[in-house]
Amino acid sequence: MGAITDVPGIRVGHIQKTDAGWLSGVTVVLPPPGTVGSVDVQGGGPATHETDALDPTTLVGAVDAVVLTGGSAYGLVSASGAQRWCEENNRGFAVPGGVVPIVPAAAIFDLGRGGDFSARPTAEMGYAATAAAAAQKEGHDVGRGNVGAGTGAVIARTFKGGVGTASATLDNGVVVGAIAVVNALGLPFDQTRPAGPAPVKAATTTNTTLVVVATNAVLDVAECKRTASAAHAGIARALNPSHTLADGDIVFCLATGAVPLDRTDEGARQVSLITLQSAAADVVRLAILDGVASAQAVSTPAGDYGAYGAQ
Repeated sequence: MGAITDVPGIRVGHIQKTDAGWLSGVTVVLPPPGTVGSVDVQGGGPATHETDALDPTTLVGAVDAVVLTGGSAYGLVSASGAQRWCEENNRGFAVPGGVVPIVPAAAIFDLGRGGDFSARPTAEMGYAATAAAAAQKEGHDVGRGNVGAGTGAVIARTFKGGVGTASATLDNGVVVGAIAVVNALGLPFDQTRPAGPAPVKAATTTNTTLVVVATNAVLDVAECKRTASAAHAGIARALNPSHTLADGDIVFCLATGAVPLDRTDEGARQVSLITLQSAAADVVRLAILDGVASAQAVSTPAGDYGAYGAQ
């Protein structure tokens, strides 16, 4: 199945707390300097930071880190810790006098799941997760399940969700990887269920699937945006329902630019991009299913969340 770190240069760091009322954490994806990125938000209840800067029509194109966090909108403060680490390491958009790190972030809702509503990720946790990512070796294993931003994740408000990852290598040497934090309203898509609406418990804005897709291909910001959009198909293939009013589903796309695509003519360019984007959707689906399968049951003062498939 692989991992997002099969993309050369990509590193992942997790920090979490699970005691004294805590059940939350932060995951940071740290790409090599100069990585191009964009984002596509299709859920109805997102909690995000700095995503507008990733639009193809804006000034900057490079992304210095992506923060995935618990704590809903409160947890977005963890991005400032990641930004501080990047500044200390001279990573960011060059301006007179220094750099401004470009650190987009997105959050899941896990407030109170450990028993304490105020136990939510901090800037210090964002810094620690970034430092943990930077300390990893090339191609390192990625923690799955109840780690990082997946620590407090739940699916269908009943079962434990978590972090999953997957990758694929194409014939042209392009590697596509994904990491997902699965905190969805829906459940894994049941191919055996008759066609029709999925059963849904009372929906609240406490759900979200966060995804980062990474590739070593050469893409510009607009192509990253289109790849992020295409990768949302992987969420829909893995979870039913998905992209609801009560989900904040979001996909970031990072391109490190190490492997050029075939752009000898327009037909070759289109085939190259479509093949890459199809692979992105596939690895997103696998990463989500991996996150559900890797999640372990937890019991806290706020409730009991069993492992899906063990019911």
